[in-house]
Amino acid sequence: MAVYTDVSDEALSTFLGEYELGPLVAFRGIAEGVENSNFSLRTGTGDYILTLYEKRVDAAELPWFLGLMRHLATRGVTCPQPVPGRDGEALRALAGRPAAITSFLPGVWPRRVRPEHCRPLGEALARLHGAGSDYAPVRPNRLGPDAWMPLLDSCRSSGDRVQPGLVAELDRALAHILPAWPGGLPRGQIHADLFPDNVFFLQGGSGGPGSRALSGLIDFYFACTDLLAYDLGVCLNAWCFEPGPRRPDLECPNLDFNVTKARLILDGYQSVRRLEPAERQALPVLAQGAAIRFLLTRLFDWVNTPDGALVTRKDPLDYLHRLRHLLAATPGALGL
Repeated sequence: MAVYTDVSDEALSTFLGEYELGPLVAFRGIAEGVENSNFSLRTGTGDYILTLYEKRVDAAELPWFLGLMRHLATRGVTCPQPVPGRDGEALRALAGRPAAITSFLPGVWPRRVRPEHCRPLGEALARLHGAGSDYAPVRPNRLGPDAWMPLLDSCRSSGDRVQPGLVAELDRALAHILPAWPGGLPRGQIHADLFPDNVFFLQGGSGGPGSRALSGLIDFYFACTDLLAYDLGVCLNAWCFEPGPRRPDLECPNLDFNVTKARLILDGYQSVRRLEPAERQALPVLAQGAAIRFLLTRLFDWVNTPDGALVTRKDPLDYLHRLRHLLAATPGALGL
Protein backbone atom coordinates (compact mmCIF):
# COMPACT_ATOMS: atom_id res chain seq x y z
CA MET A 1 0.00 0.00 0.00
CA ALA A 2 1.07 3.60 -0.60
CA VAL A 3 -0.18 7.04 -1.60
CA TYR A 4 0.68 8.37 -5.05
CA THR A 5 -2.51 10.35 -5.71
CA ASP A 6 -3.93 12.96 -3.34
CA VAL A 7 -7.67 13.14 -2.75
CA SER A 8 -9.22 16.53 -1.97
CA ASP A 9 -11.90 16.95 0.68
CA GLU A 10 -14.40 18.00 -1.98
CA ALA A 11 -13.70 15.01 -4.23
CA LEU A 12 -13.93 12.59 -1.31
CA SER A 13 -17.23 14.09 -0.17
CA THR A 14 -18.71 13.73 -3.65
CA PHE A 15 -17.39 10.17 -3.95
CA LEU A 16 -18.82 9.06 -0.59
CA GLY A 17 -22.15 10.57 -1.59
CA GLU A 18 -22.51 7.63 -3.98
CA TYR A 19 -22.56 5.19 -1.03
CA GLU A 20 -24.73 4.58 1.99
CA LEU A 21 -21.89 4.54 4.50
CA GLY A 22 -22.91 7.38 6.75
CA PRO A 23 -20.90 10.54 7.51
CA LEU A 24 -17.12 10.71 7.17
CA VAL A 25 -15.35 10.37 10.56
CA ALA A 26 -11.67 9.92 9.66
CA PHE A 27 -9.49 9.61 6.55
CA ARG A 28 -5.73 9.15 6.22
CA GLY A 29 -3.18 7.79 3.75
CA ILE A 30 -1.41 4.48 4.27
CA ALA A 31 2.30 4.65 3.37
CA GLU A 32 3.16 0.94 3.49
CA GLY A 33 3.69 -0.84 0.19
CA VAL A 34 4.46 0.30 -3.35
CA GLU A 35 1.57 -0.47 -5.69
CA ASN A 36 -1.66 1.58 -5.30
CA SER A 37 -2.83 4.61 -3.33
CA ASN A 38 -4.55 3.41 -0.18
CA PHE A 39 -6.42 5.22 2.55
CA SER A 40 -7.89 4.24 5.87
CA LEU A 41 -11.52 5.37 5.89
CA ARG A 42 -13.89 5.57 8.86
CA THR A 43 -17.53 6.52 8.42
CA GLY A 44 -20.63 6.35 10.51
CA THR A 45 -21.05 2.67 9.60
CA GLY A 46 -17.52 1.47 10.35
CA ASP A 47 -13.98 1.13 9.02
CA TYR A 48 -13.05 0.60 5.38
CA ILE A 49 -10.12 0.80 2.96
CA LEU A 50 -10.29 3.13 -0.05
CA THR A 51 -7.98 2.15 -2.92
CA LEU A 52 -7.07 4.21 -5.97
CA TYR A 53 -5.55 1.95 -8.61
CA GLU A 54 -2.40 3.40 -10.09
CA LYS A 55 -0.84 3.02 -13.53
CA ARG A 56 0.74 -0.43 -13.06
CA VAL A 57 -2.74 -1.93 -12.58
CA ASP A 58 -4.71 -2.50 -15.77
CA ALA A 59 -8.16 -1.02 -15.12
CA ALA A 60 -9.70 -3.62 -17.41
CA GLU A 61 -8.56 -6.34 -14.99
CA LEU A 62 -10.06 -4.80 -11.85
CA PRO A 63 -13.38 -6.68 -12.18
CA TRP A 64 -11.33 -9.91 -12.12
CA PHE A 65 -9.70 -8.99 -8.79
CA LEU A 66 -12.92 -7.82 -7.18
CA GLY A 67 -14.77 -10.87 -8.46
CA LEU A 68 -12.09 -13.18 -7.08
CA MET A 69 -12.40 -11.64 -3.61
CA ARG A 70 -16.18 -12.08 -3.67
CA HIS A 71 -15.79 -15.66 -4.87
CA LEU A 72 -13.22 -16.59 -2.22
CA ALA A 73 -15.43 -15.18 0.52
CA THR A 74 -18.32 -17.40 -0.57
CA ARG A 75 -15.94 -20.37 -0.24
CA GLY A 76 -14.91 -19.50 3.32
CA VAL A 77 -11.73 -17.46 2.77
CA THR A 78 -11.74 -14.33 4.93
CA CYS A 79 -10.63 -11.43 2.75
CA PRO A 80 -11.74 -7.84 2.04
CA GLN A 81 -15.06 -7.51 0.27
CA PRO A 82 -15.79 -4.79 -2.32
CA VAL A 83 -18.45 -2.38 -1.07
CA PRO A 84 -21.07 -1.48 -3.68
CA GLY A 85 -22.43 2.01 -4.09
CA ARG A 86 -26.11 2.87 -4.27
CA ASP A 87 -26.16 1.71 -7.89
CA GLY A 88 -24.79 -1.72 -6.96
CA GLU A 89 -21.38 -1.09 -8.55
CA ALA A 90 -18.17 -1.40 -6.53
CA LEU A 91 -15.71 -0.03 -9.10
CA ARG A 92 -15.85 3.73 -9.56
CA ALA A 93 -13.52 6.68 -10.29
CA LEU A 94 -11.89 9.20 -7.94
CA ALA A 95 -9.18 11.82 -8.58
CA GLY A 96 -8.71 10.54 -12.11
CA ARG A 97 -8.10 6.95 -11.00
CA PRO A 98 -10.25 3.81 -10.84
CA ALA A 99 -11.26 3.38 -7.20
CA ALA A 100 -13.06 1.03 -4.86
CA ILE A 101 -13.93 0.76 -1.19
CA THR A 102 -13.43 -2.59 0.53
CA SER A 103 -14.31 -3.89 3.95
CA PHE A 104 -11.78 -3.63 6.78
CA LEU A 105 -10.38 -6.81 8.37
CA PRO A 106 -9.51 -6.96 12.08
CA GLY A 107 -6.10 -8.10 13.22
CA VAL A 108 -2.47 -7.13 12.78
CA TRP A 109 0.24 -8.41 10.49
CA PRO A 110 3.32 -9.95 12.13
CA ARG A 111 6.19 -7.48 12.24
CA ARG A 112 8.32 -10.38 13.42
CA VAL A 113 7.46 -13.75 11.95
CA ARG A 114 7.39 -16.50 14.58
CA PRO A 115 7.07 -20.24 14.01
CA GLU A 116 3.49 -20.20 15.29
CA HIS A 117 2.50 -17.94 12.38
CA CYS A 118 3.75 -20.36 9.77
CA ARG A 119 1.52 -23.43 9.90
CA PRO A 120 -1.68 -21.32 9.84
CA LEU A 121 -0.24 -19.46 6.84
CA GLY A 122 0.33 -22.72 4.94
CA GLU A 123 -3.17 -23.94 5.77
CA ALA A 124 -4.73 -20.65 4.66
CA LEU A 125 -2.80 -20.67 1.37
CA ALA A 126 -3.97 -24.19 0.55
CA ARG A 127 -7.56 -23.25 1.38
CA LEU A 128 -7.25 -20.22 -0.91
CA HIS A 129 -6.07 -22.49 -3.73
CA GLY A 130 -8.97 -24.86 -3.13
CA ALA A 131 -11.52 -22.05 -2.93
CA GLY A 132 -10.28 -20.53 -6.18
CA SER A 133 -10.42 -23.80 -8.12
CA ASP A 134 -13.90 -23.08 -9.49
CA TYR A 135 -13.34 -19.39 -10.24
CA ALA A 136 -13.41 -19.71 -14.01
CA PRO A 137 -12.02 -16.36 -15.28
CA VAL A 138 -8.31 -16.46 -16.07
CA ARG A 139 -5.75 -13.72 -15.49
CA PRO A 140 -2.17 -14.38 -16.71
CA ASN A 141 0.67 -13.57 -14.34
CA ARG A 142 1.92 -10.22 -15.67
CA LEU A 143 5.00 -10.51 -13.44
CA GLY A 144 5.82 -14.11 -14.29
CA PRO A 145 8.93 -15.43 -16.09
CA ASP A 146 8.14 -13.64 -19.37
CA ALA A 147 8.38 -10.29 -17.56
CA TRP A 148 11.70 -10.79 -15.77
CA MET A 149 14.16 -10.10 -18.58
CA PRO A 150 12.24 -7.00 -19.77
CA LEU A 151 12.24 -5.73 -16.17
CA LEU A 152 15.99 -6.23 -15.93
CA ASP A 153 16.50 -4.57 -19.32
CA SER A 154 14.59 -1.52 -18.07
CA CYS A 155 17.07 -1.20 -15.17
CA ARG A 156 20.33 -1.91 -17.01
CA SER A 157 21.47 1.70 -17.17
CA SER A 158 20.98 2.33 -13.44
CA GLY A 159 21.03 -1.09 -11.75
CA ASP A 160 24.75 -1.08 -11.03
CA ARG A 161 24.38 2.20 -9.16
CA VAL A 162 22.45 0.21 -6.56
CA GLN A 163 25.32 -2.27 -6.32
CA PRO A 164 28.31 -2.73 -8.68
CA GLY A 165 27.94 -5.88 -10.77
CA LEU A 166 24.27 -6.36 -9.90
CA VAL A 167 23.00 -6.45 -13.49
CA ALA A 168 25.52 -9.10 -14.57
CA GLU A 169 24.69 -11.24 -11.53
CA LEU A 170 20.99 -11.08 -12.34
CA ASP A 171 21.72 -11.98 -15.96
CA ARG A 172 23.49 -15.11 -14.75
CA ALA A 173 20.64 -15.99 -12.41
CA LEU A 174 18.04 -15.65 -15.16
CA ALA A 175 20.17 -17.80 -17.46
CA HIS A 176 19.81 -20.55 -14.84
CA ILE A 177 16.18 -20.03 -13.79
CA LEU A 178 14.36 -19.46 -17.08
CA PRO A 179 15.43 -22.68 -18.85
CA ALA A 180 14.61 -24.68 -15.69
CA TRP A 181 11.15 -23.17 -15.19
CA PRO A 182 8.68 -26.08 -14.87
CA GLY A 183 5.65 -26.76 -17.03
CA GLY A 184 2.75 -29.11 -16.48
CA LEU A 185 2.33 -28.46 -12.74
CA PRO A 186 -1.13 -27.86 -11.20
CA ARG A 187 -2.42 -24.38 -11.95
CA GLY A 188 -5.14 -22.20 -10.50
CA GLN A 189 -5.82 -18.87 -8.86
CA ILE A 190 -2.89 -17.78 -6.68
CA HIS A 191 -2.29 -14.77 -4.43
CA ALA A 192 1.29 -14.23 -5.72
CA ASP A 193 2.12 -11.63 -3.03
CA LEU A 194 1.42 -13.28 0.32
CA PHE A 195 3.92 -11.33 2.40
CA PRO A 196 3.50 -10.98 6.17
CA ASP A 197 1.89 -7.54 5.75
CA ASN A 198 -0.88 -9.19 3.72
CA VAL A 199 -1.79 -11.71 6.43
CA PHE A 200 -3.63 -10.64 9.59
CA PHE A 201 -3.59 -12.46 12.92
CA LEU A 202 -5.49 -12.10 16.19
CA GLN A 203 -3.85 -12.77 19.54
CA GLY A 204 -5.22 -15.75 21.42
CA GLY A 205 -6.57 -18.41 19.11
CA SER A 206 -7.95 -21.78 20.10
CA GLY A 207 -4.48 -22.80 21.27
CA GLY A 208 -4.56 -20.46 24.27
CA PRO A 209 -3.53 -16.90 25.20
CA GLY A 210 -0.15 -17.07 23.45
CA SER A 211 -1.44 -18.51 20.20
CA ARG A 212 -2.18 -16.57 17.04
CA ALA A 213 -5.29 -17.12 14.96
CA LEU A 214 -5.10 -16.11 11.31
CA SER A 215 -7.93 -13.63 10.78
CA GLY A 216 -7.71 -12.92 7.06
CA LEU A 217 -5.77 -12.29 3.85
CA ILE A 218 -5.60 -8.94 2.04
CA ASP A 219 -4.20 -7.23 -1.09
CA PHE A 220 -5.18 -9.48 -3.99
CA TYR A 221 -4.02 -7.07 -6.71
CA PHE A 222 -1.16 -9.33 -7.86
CA ALA A 223 -3.40 -12.41 -7.85
CA CYS A 224 -3.39 -14.36 -11.10
CA THR A 225 -3.77 -17.77 -12.70
CA ASP A 226 -0.46 -19.61 -12.39
CA LEU A 227 1.36 -22.55 -10.81
CA LEU A 228 -0.07 -23.24 -7.35
CA ALA A 229 3.32 -24.18 -5.94
CA TYR A 230 4.76 -20.83 -7.05
CA ASP A 231 2.73 -19.29 -4.20
CA LEU A 232 4.73 -21.47 -1.81
CA GLY A 233 7.94 -20.19 -3.40
CA VAL A 234 6.78 -16.64 -2.65
CA CYS A 235 6.02 -17.55 0.97
CA LEU A 236 9.39 -19.24 1.51
CA ASN A 237 11.06 -16.00 0.43
CA ALA A 238 8.81 -13.72 2.43
CA TRP A 239 8.42 -15.67 5.69
CA CYS A 240 11.50 -17.85 6.21
CA PHE A 241 14.54 -15.56 5.95
CA GLU A 242 15.69 -13.66 9.02
CA PRO A 243 18.67 -11.46 9.89
CA GLY A 244 21.90 -13.37 10.44
CA PRO A 245 25.28 -12.34 11.88
CA ARG A 246 26.91 -9.42 10.08
CA ARG A 247 29.43 -10.50 7.43
CA PRO A 248 31.84 -7.89 6.04
CA ASP A 249 32.32 -9.96 2.86
CA LEU A 250 28.68 -9.45 1.84
CA GLU A 251 27.54 -6.26 0.12
CA CYS A 252 23.85 -7.11 0.64
CA PRO A 253 22.09 -7.84 3.95
CA ASN A 254 23.04 -11.21 5.48
CA LEU A 255 19.96 -13.38 5.98
CA ASP A 256 19.64 -16.92 7.31
CA PHE A 257 17.01 -19.34 6.02
CA ASN A 258 14.89 -20.77 8.86
CA VAL A 259 14.07 -24.30 7.74
CA THR A 260 11.79 -24.83 10.75
CA LYS A 261 9.49 -22.05 9.53
CA ALA A 262 9.62 -23.44 6.00
CA ARG A 263 8.69 -26.92 7.20
CA LEU A 264 5.76 -25.54 9.20
CA ILE A 265 4.44 -23.64 6.16
CA LEU A 266 4.76 -26.71 3.94
CA ASP A 267 3.28 -29.06 6.54
CA GLY A 268 0.35 -26.70 7.04
CA TYR A 269 -0.20 -26.49 3.31
CA GLN A 270 -0.03 -30.25 2.82
CA SER A 271 -2.48 -30.86 5.67
CA VAL A 272 -5.06 -29.32 3.32
CA ARG A 273 -3.62 -30.07 -0.15
CA ARG A 274 -0.87 -32.60 -0.87
CA LEU A 275 1.87 -31.46 -3.22
CA GLU A 276 2.50 -33.67 -6.22
CA PRO A 277 6.01 -35.17 -6.53
CA ALA A 278 6.80 -32.87 -9.47
CA GLU A 279 5.79 -29.82 -7.40
CA ARG A 280 8.09 -30.89 -4.60
CA GLN A 281 10.98 -31.35 -7.01
CA ALA A 282 10.34 -27.96 -8.64
CA LEU A 283 10.12 -26.02 -5.37
CA PRO A 284 13.74 -24.72 -5.46
CA VAL A 285 13.43 -23.14 -8.92
CA LEU A 286 9.97 -21.77 -8.05
CA ALA A 287 11.48 -20.12 -4.97
CA GLN A 288 14.38 -18.80 -7.05
CA GLY A 289 11.90 -17.32 -9.51
CA ALA A 290 9.98 -15.67 -6.70
CA ALA A 291 13.21 -14.17 -5.34
CA ILE A 292 14.23 -12.67 -8.67
CA ARG A 293 10.70 -11.42 -9.39
CA PHE A 294 10.64 -9.38 -6.17
CA LEU A 295 14.23 -8.27 -6.57
CA LEU A 296 13.49 -6.96 -10.07
CA THR A 297 10.26 -5.15 -9.21
CA ARG A 298 11.91 -3.58 -6.16
CA LEU A 299 14.86 -2.55 -8.30
CA PHE A 300 12.51 -0.99 -10.85
CA ASP A 301 10.62 0.89 -8.13
CA TRP A 302 13.88 1.94 -6.43
CA VAL A 303 15.08 3.76 -9.54
CA ASN A 304 11.68 4.98 -10.80
CA THR A 305 9.62 6.06 -7.76
CA PRO A 306 8.71 9.74 -8.25
CA ASP A 307 9.97 12.32 -5.79
CA GLY A 308 7.37 13.30 -3.22
CA ALA A 309 5.34 10.08 -3.36
CA LEU A 310 4.12 8.97 0.08
CA VAL A 311 5.55 5.47 -0.32
CA THR A 312 8.03 3.28 1.51
CA ARG A 313 10.55 2.08 -1.10
CA LYS A 314 11.82 -1.44 -0.46
CA ASP A 315 15.50 -2.30 -0.80
CA PRO A 316 16.08 -4.64 -3.78
CA LEU A 317 19.29 -5.95 -2.21
CA ASP A 318 17.19 -7.50 0.54
CA TYR A 319 16.30 -10.11 -2.08
CA LEU A 320 19.79 -10.59 -3.50
CA HIS A 321 20.93 -12.68 -0.54
CA ARG A 322 17.72 -14.72 -0.74
CA LEU A 323 18.36 -15.38 -4.41
CA ARG A 324 21.96 -16.45 -3.78
CA HIS A 325 20.86 -18.86 -1.06
CA LEU A 326 18.02 -20.36 -3.09
CA LEU A 327 20.15 -20.92 -6.18
CA ALA A 328 22.10 -23.49 -4.14
CA ALA A 329 19.09 -25.03 -2.33
CA THR A 330 17.64 -28.55 -2.67
CA PRO A 331 14.03 -29.52 -1.85
CA GLY A 332 15.26 -30.95 1.45
CA ALA A 333 17.03 -27.74 2.35
CA LEU A 334 13.71 -25.93 1.89
CA GLY A 335 11.84 -28.11 4.37
CA LEU A 336 10.50 -30.96 2.22
